[in-house]
Amino acid sequence: MTIAETKQNAEQRMRKSIESLQNNLIKLRTGRAHPSLLDQVVVSYYGNDTPLNQVSNVTTADARTLLITPWEKNLIPSIEKAIYASGLGLNPVTTGDAIRVPLPPLNEERRKEFIKIVKGEAEDARVAIRNIRRDANTQLKELVKAKDISEDDEKRAQDDVQKLTDKYIAEVDKLLAAKETELMEV
Repeated sequence: MTIAETKQNAEQRMRKSIESLQNNLIKLRTGRAHPSLLDQVVVSYYGNDTPLNQVSNVTTADARTLLITPWEKNLIPSIEKAIYASGLGLNPVTTGDAIRVPLPPLNEERRKEFIKIVKGEAEDARVAIRNIRRDANTQLKELVKAKDISEDDEKRAQDDVQKLTDKYIAEVDKLLAAKETELMEV
């Protein structure tokens, strides 16, 4: 492995950590309706566990209501059951051949709980990025041991890896600040 490959691998892995953090943050509801809130809901469909968005159309009816239109009417009870079981604290309401899911406004205590969760997710992402930096630096040390690169090259490459680490940790901090602001909006 070369210096360039090591840095490229580290950057790809750091980018994936950011993407993972973004996906985890999207799942935390902020009081505003967004179809991705129900992405982890799984419905029993002919004996198979199937993601909700594969058996119905999930849209926003308004700022605080999701509208679920199942493709088969007989799925309505299964979808309601899956939403109750999801642990999101949502209460679906059936209206004919559709299901409305009103999002209750978040109280102060719940907002603070969410902020703790968000901070934990951000810290996990920072740790993952630092671990990637450690792995890259270990690979660089192995290249020096194998006499594939000089110690000066290793030092420059470690500086580059540190710059990458700083860049991605700053991005984590930016995502954290944005989500905290979003959560504290009333």
